Amino acid sequence: MAPDFEHPGERAAQDPVRLVAVRDEPLSLDEVFRAVGDDAAGGTALFVGTVRDHDGGADVAGLGYSSHPSAEAEIRRIAEKVVAEYPVRALAAVHRVGDLAVGDLAVVVAVSCPHRAEAFAACRRLIDDLKHEVPIWKHQKFSDGTEEWVGAC
Repeated sequence: MAPDFEHPGERAAQDPVRLVAVRDEPLSLDEVFRAVGDDAAGGTALFVGTVRDHDGGADVAGLGYSSHPSAEAEIRRIAEKVVAEYPVRALAAVHRVGDLAVGDLAVVVAVSCPHRAEAFAACRRLIDDLKHEVPIWKHQKFSDGTEEWVGAC
């Protein structure tokens, strides 16, 4: 049975999953931040994953992400699981596919909750589960001409 809160803002919102997408175009921090705006939220946590210039001691020249057709549905499933475990007021998660350069945004997730500790915990769960469970694969291209797939079975 759900706890009896003194104020409706302490509970999760009715439909807190506001934005879930897999896109082949540049991601927008502003779009994700606006999507999780909620007057009952006292804390908003945002995570931004970017393409870094190195991995495992090698210089990264760029990379490409590809996804299974179920990737967006899997992100939604994870988002709904996070909403069931935390008092989420609003949640957004967007992942990029296609070719990306160093510095490009690869993933942006955000969660707003009544309090900061809940927002941090929910955001961490969201990004960790997304990275472990969603069928999105990274093809890294290194400056020395070598390449590798990450996350592919």
